Amino acid sequence: MDAGPAGWGRPLYERVLDALGTVAGGALVDVGCGTGQLCRLAADRFIPVRGVDADPVALVRAAQRVPEAELSLGELPALPLPDGEAAAVTCVQVLMHLANPLAALRELARVAGAGAPIAVTVWGPPEQCAVGAFGEALAPILGPPPWLRGAGRTGPPELSADGRLAKLAGLAGLADSETEDVRCAFDFVDERALLTAINTAEIGRRAVAKAGRAPVRKAVLAGLARYRTPEGGYRLENTFRLLVATA
Repeated sequence: MDAGPAGWGRPLYERVLDALGTVAGGALVDVGCGTGQLCRLAADRFIPVRGVDADPVALVRAAQRVPEAELSLGELPALPLPDGEAAAVTCVQVLMHLANPLAALRELARVAGAGAPIAVTVWGPPEQCAVGAFGEALAPILGPPPWLRGAGRTGPPELSADGRLAKLAGLAGLADSETEDVRCAFDFVDERALLTAINTAEIGRRAVAKAGRAPVRKAVLAGLARYRTPEGGYRLENTFRLLVATA
């Protein structure tokens, strides 16, 4: 999720690393490592790390942040890694962007060593994720986000649906899966910080390209007014669903 303020993910990344437990006998592989924030935190815990991401620009930034990490260009469900290499695998906020999350989970299981822990996260239920207000605010420009398109939508349940992620983990051959919800707020110090975040996010860039900055600014400030704090900032409470299993 790239519409959050700088540093928003640290509590989530720390919880993911805590949930993995001891990582021994090899490297932790972070799939969808982005700019290397989780890799940095893992390296600071003296865990050998390797990152994989589909964005070469993000990998350049990751190399600057975590020079000791081995970084590779690649994406699910076809990672450039041999079978059973990883001592642990993390995949944070990636699965919900993929057409086939089951295939992705099977690929994570493939690269993990026998008994290695695998931790993945997805968004929690939409009603527990205030960040969805961005999509709702920009709906007049971009059309309604998926969660507002009515009860008649077809296809598999959302990954945030109760039991859905655990079921997919079982189908992927993972064992001992446990899920928990992690609360993590997006705090923007003021209006400028809020608008900067949305204008640099993919959804904001699309809206600006279609309607221009002024309509986007008006829509976002109106749509997120209910999240404004007495100090003039904005606080959006969000829930993330974390699953930890073993290969």
